[in-house]
Amino acid sequence: MEEFLTPHFWFAVGQIIMIDILLGGDNAVVIALACRQLPAHQRTQGILWGTAGAIVLRVILIFFALTLLAIPFLKFVGAVLLIWIGVKLLTPDEEDDHGNIQGSDKLWGAVKTVIIADLVMSIDNVIAIAGAAQTSGNADHQMPLVIFGLLVSIPIIVWGSQLVLKLMDRFPLIITIGGMLLGWIAGTMVQTDPALVAYIPQDKVWGYGLGVAGALLVLGLGKFILSRRTPASDTAA
Repeated sequence: MEEFLTPHFWFAVGQIIMIDILLGGDNAVVIALACRQLPAHQRTQGILWGTAGAIVLRVILIFFALTLLAIPFLKFVGAVLLIWIGVKLLTPDEEDDHGNIQGSDKLWGAVKTVIIADLVMSIDNVIAIAGAAQTSGNADHQMPLVIFGLLVSIPIIVWGSQLVLKLMDRFPLIITIGGMLLGWIAGTMVQTDPALVAYIPQDKVWGYGLGVAGALLVLGLGKFILSRRTPASDTAA
């Protein structure tokens, strides 16, 4: 029980909640699109059942991710993926990729659409949350940590997503911090990769250093890509 009162645990919980808000914004869009053709009295049921199914599926995926991250070099690959996701967060494409999501006028059809779409879109969340869970400091509490973090973030995603999106539009710094957070997790993941632990010191100084390096890498790559993109768009105009 004492482990649940440590700063490491609550820092990891905070990371999971922020990851789910930043990377789960699309979930609210998927839910809305999938349930838009349901009768009014069934929309709430579609949202709740679809979200519940998607969360259960994600917990299962994260369980396997936590297990797989014990394989040599998979944490390194996951870290590279997180760097890419963080950069994409800072340099979003303008194209809307939700146009192919079809709504259903049947409750379970809409629920199925939500779950399948969430499965396809959950790879980034799963890797990021699995990485964040491993910063809690105790392997025995990683899954309870994941479940707790997801449960806390569910109402934020389902009912508060519009508010969160408005805050992100008004304060772009939130997105920048989120992208750098993914870089931080990537850096700390590299330190504990089973294939690299013999070559990287396992003390907190190196952990913080690699975390900061990952955060700055995401920020630097994001700014570089945006600087290259801006002149091209100005020329086209």
